[in-house]
Amino acid sequence: MSHKTCCCSLDDPRFERLDEIIKEYRHMKGALIPVLHEAQILFGYLPLEVQTRISEGLDIPLAEIYGVVTFYTQFTLNRKGTYKIQVCMGTACYVKGASQVLDELKSELGIAVGQSTPDGLFSLEACRCIGACGLAPVIMINSDVYGRLVADDIPGILKRYRTSAGIEKAG
Repeated sequence: MSHKTCCCSLDDPRFERLDEIIKEYRHMKGALIPVLHEAQILFGYLPLEVQTRISEGLDIPLAEIYGVVTFYTQFTLNRKGTYKIQVCMGTACYVKGASQVLDELKSELGIAVGQSTPDGLFSLEACRCIGACGLAPVIMINSDVYGRLVADDIPGILKRYRTSAGIEKAG
């Protein structure tokens, strides 16, 4: 997986705030998780530049930080879109066609799972279970749940979000 360049330069004022956060936690046992959490709130994700700054500030090897970031699902290496799309790939959804729905989303958005659209509007994730098995296959866009989907439903659903973001005219 390739790492994209950080959303910001190293003189971005958020790095100053990150340094304050690191200083706040530096001498506490178990500081890494809270620092990563606050850094992700600050930047929206944990790019390599942020991990490196944390590594230097807490004197923890970068490999260890990367291991923690990639192990825990609440942390992300990729910027998330305004609209976070989760496709349920649990058993019920998978059996009822979730992979075709996911393929249509990838095609319509022009991105792979784990990526965001270049305009920052959408990000795409696959998850294990949304908990709406009776509506399989299911996707969630932020907190909106869409069930009993087929691939042909996807363009219309995406159009609603693009329209509300002012990207497409309603029609």
